[in-house]
Amino acid sequence: MDDDRIWSFEESLWTADAAHYEESVDDECLMVLPAPPFVFTGKQAIDAVKDTPRWDKVSLTDRQVARPQEGLIVVAYKAEAHKGGDAYLAYCTSTYRWIEHGVWTVVQHQQTPPLTSKGE
Repeated sequence: MDDDRIWSFEESLWTADAAHYEESVDDECLMVLPAPPFVFTGKQAIDAVKDTPRWDKVSLTDRQVARPQEGLIVVAYKAEAHKGGDAYLAYCTSTYRWIEHGVWTVVQHQQTPPLTSKGE
């Protein structure tokens, strides 16, 4: 998967409907999200993502792509998502595995909102 397709796919995970998650998120996926229970596995991860807001617009910056071996892609980035008057900022990673020609699924995803000190 070339870089343009990677970033298009990643953006779609922020804006697409629940059916897109069913086909894009692997049954073996592990996720860490900033909401209880924080660590999600398998079907629980798919359900958690399906229940998150569909953002109208997302900007992915500070993009990094690694291909540690054939059939495995790891991305890291800063996401700024918007819907109406709501905004969300997080630093994220996702890992994709190759299933068959043209088909990749998400096997890992994490979101870390910016950390603040106790004084803020």
